[in-house]
Amino acid sequence: MSNENNSGITPDELLSVIDFSPADNLEDLSTTVPWKSKMIGQQVRNLFNYQQMLDIIKKESWLFGPWAIAASWQSAILDTVLRPVKASARLSVGASRNPDAIADMNGWIYKSYSRLLYTLTGFFIKDGKFNPEKAKMICTTPKGREYLKNYMDEFAQLEYQYNNIGLSRLNAMKELLKCLLVLITEKPLADGPLPFAKTNSDQTLKTSFEQYLAENRVRMENLYEANAFDIKEYSERATHGNIGCSAYEFVEGSLNHRVRLRCYPVPQGAKPNGKIIYMATPLINKPELFDLATGKSVIEALLKKGYIIYVVDHGDPGWEETELGLDFYGKTIPDFYLDIIKKRHPRDEIYIMAYCMGGTLIMPYLARRAEERLAAGLPMDIKKVALMASPVKFDDEGSGHHAIRSLIRRDYDPDLMKELFGSVNIPPQVIEAGMNEIQPGVQHTVVLGFYGRAETKESITDAAPFLYWLTHGTKFPVSAHIQWIQNVFIGNQIYEGKYCLPSSNPKFNGKPVNMSILKKAGVRIFDYKGSRDPIAPAGSCVAGETWGQVDKGNVKFTSGGLNRVIEKNIGHIFVVSRKLLAEYLDLVEGFYQEPSIGKPAVLNIKNSADSDASGNIVNIKKLQTKNN
Repeated sequence: MSNENNSGITPDELLSVIDFSPADNLEDLSTTVPWKSKMIGQQVRNLFNYQQMLDIIKKESWLFGPWAIAASWQSAILDTVLRPVKASARLSVGASRNPDAIADMNGWIYKSYSRLLYTLTGFFIKDGKFNPEKAKMICTTPKGREYLKNYMDEFAQLEYQYNNIGLSRLNAMKELLKCLLVLITEKPLADGPLPFAKTNSDQTLKTSFEQYLAENRVRMENLYEANAFDIKEYSERATHGNIGCSAYEFVEGSLNHRVRLRCYPVPQGAKPNGKIIYMATPLINKPELFDLATGKSVIEALLKKGYIIYVVDHGDPGWEETELGLDFYGKTIPDFYLDIIKKRHPRDEIYIMAYCMGGTLIMPYLARRAEERLAAGLPMDIKKVALMASPVKFDDEGSGHHAIRSLIRRDYDPDLMKELFGSVNIPPQVIEAGMNEIQPGVQHTVVLGFYGRAETKESITDAAPFLYWLTHGTKFPVSAHIQWIQNVFIGNQIYEGKYCLPSSNPKFNGKPVNMSILKKAGVRIFDYKGSRDPIAPAGSCVAGETWGQVDKGNVKFTSGGLNRVIEKNIGHIFVVSRKLLAEYLDLVEGFYQEPSIGKPAVLNIKNSADSDASGNIVNIKKLQTKNN
């Protein structure tokens, strides 16, 4: 480097303009803490609870006498404060904005911060390449240094206004800013690691500093070209709001409220195999998780194998869906759609595939279906179900849900949910806030990981469908949400055999489902779970160890005729990885292809100790051949 460049401004001098801010994680936390949202949320909750107490007092005038009059007066005054709060919540949901005004402000900060990153990077881009000569000139002239410091003042204003602390999304964005400042000044940070550097175990650079600069210039060039500094805005532009790669049609006559049934026909060139797969999807996600993009699609791969696929699309629930509960989504809908499928394909065998809470709710449904059919003298007509990260056990011990159950008991108020969202349903931002509590640091990890992979253009493009899916959730019908939390998550009713469903048979209508009937009915369960899954911990995904074709207690088996339980070193949304998806598809298709009846050999395949996910693969066919 020249002496002129050596005399230029340093990245630390530029960062000192900001000094310390909430984006720095000085608390060294392992997750994001939305402290201001929590504080204001608790205050709002207290006001609603106080009004509830006043309403109780005013209704019992015979008991409270003159106090009832005072309570009525106070409640009326308080109502002038709370009615605008409720109206604001409804307006926000209707406009697809975050009803938490503090979190909504953070969203504006992310957008503004990303635009500053884009414009500052663009100042040094010439013909698509980062221009070191221009950077050198800016760093070594008074006007240039003033220009950079003015930019840092703007970054500082955004960071000071940030309402979260800890390992946050803004913290990840600031790492990218630090990287950009190192590229501009061509000087390392005085203290701390270089952002996105390849390091040895002792944190020393694997490459020279010059090579680090070259690699990260490419990173910034790629991000600038795609304008991908804000993951949500980028995903919207890149996908145009459309994700999914497989052709489908909505089944005529399947519309029930906002729910519809998609049919994915076997594509040209693939031979139909006479099998149907009914995919039960979660209420909180778009169904495109099964069909994100070419090469990352469960649906695409199974269509090529000749399966006809039907997928439940819950749509966008509105006012008419606010009173619909889990009876509707967990019994009426699968009854209705499976009847449609059986009429369309009377001779074809039907399999189930379900992800996350879709699997949680499909298990008691199948048990109730088995009860009804066996009582009518009919055999069970669906005997294979493949679960993906589907929790069924919710307790404070081995399930892994203790932390989130404690959080729910402390913070979740069903009455408040009804007050705020009773006519508009639970918005995806509220669901996302809960998911962030379950997954420490996930906001930081997703953004930093995306920036880290931006060294190649293909990684940026490849991530767009998933980022769109991740940042564009669906509303959760409010009554169903309350039942999900109270009956399933806190009540643990499915696992404990207390979960009730309606039935056309008066003997079963409104009674607890007998989950053990699944074994008598011959239902086999393929239970696929991850040892690194915080949303559906391995200890909660125990359907395959508990019900259906188990033998000698909750032993895990791999061969024909019995359940198959596979635990791998993966997270919750493993389908975004082509490698992990291919492994899953190989195993699940082997399960579907096995005869329903057979004398099994017992093989324990649980393997969570291997840190390499590929090391957990089990070749089922080889194992079966060996044991025959």
